[in-house]
Amino acid sequence: MPCSPGASGAKSSRAFFALLILLILAALLPAPAFAQHQPGGEANLILPPLDQATFLGSINGRALLMAGLVVCALGLVFGLVIYKQLRNMPVHAAMKEISELIYETCKTYLLTQGRFLLILELFIGLIIVVYFKFLVHFDWFKVFVILLFSLIGIGGSYGVAWFGIRVNTFANSRTAFASLTGKPYPCYAIPLKAGMSIGMMLISVELLLMLCILLFIPGDYAGPCFIGFAIGESLGAAALRVAGGIFTKIADIGADLMKIVFKIKEDDARNPGVIADCTGDNAGDSVGPSADGFETYGVTGVALISFILLAVNDDLVKV
Repeated sequence: MPCSPGASGAKSSRAFFALLILLILAALLPAPAFAQHQPGGEANLILPPLDQATFLGSINGRALLMAGLVVCALGLVFGLVIYKQLRNMPVHAAMKEISELIYETCKTYLLTQGRFLLILELFIGLIIVVYFKFLVHFDWFKVFVILLFSLIGIGGSYGVAWFGIRVNTFANSRTAFASLTGKPYPCYAIPLKAGMSIGMMLISVELLLMLCILLFIPGDYAGPCFIGFAIGESLGAAALRVAGGIFTKIADIGADLMKIVFKIKEDDARNPGVIADCTGDNAGDSVGPSADGFETYGVTGVALISFILLAVNDDLVKV
């Protein structure tokens, strides 16, 4: 049986007054005591002693992480071995000449990007000094540590990007030459090996740097190291990713305009935009993703360490 308008209005009034009473009670009750906010974020994190916990019976945390350094070294060796294999693969002289020309153009691009990153670091460094020294009131040495590791983070992103573009320009010409045999396997095996080399190098360098912070930096300075490292690699990846994408689009449009205006095909050797377009493809599809992968892996690790240190109270469980 449908309710009358009067009954519906009475129910709404009772619900309103019940909600009002709950709000008044919530306002009168004492607020729960939360931990006081401490400015500075991850820079305030302090690592517990790593040797207080044992694993597999008698292996302490520090020794276990030391074994991780061996794994990093093996990963670096693996990446360099694949790099050497790609370099020594057979390639036609004309294809090699073109790939080396593309690489030389990529070097010019990367050197320009490196100078741009240093200019950006000047501005970011000024912000770091103002915030951590004059607003958070860190001592000068901690501020210096944050600045130093921001430069290390930029160098990591930049170095991985440079290695990636060198491997890719090797793999490009070798894949083109291998395709002349008409067999499909080399056409995907060579790019796959190039990706394995870059990926293993990226992960090994990132893990090596983070293990060095965990093992060789005092616990009360690990936080500044992590926050500086994350700032630097994020800055490097953002600049290389965005600038690489812009460069490849501009170069692609330039080659297309030559095709339209002078009736020259986009991939014709007479088109001066061809090399720029190939450089742009490497800049957008190699430099950017390599630096971005380095940054993503790094900030995820910093976030995981921060979460464990903040969420777990027992130092033994943290380790």
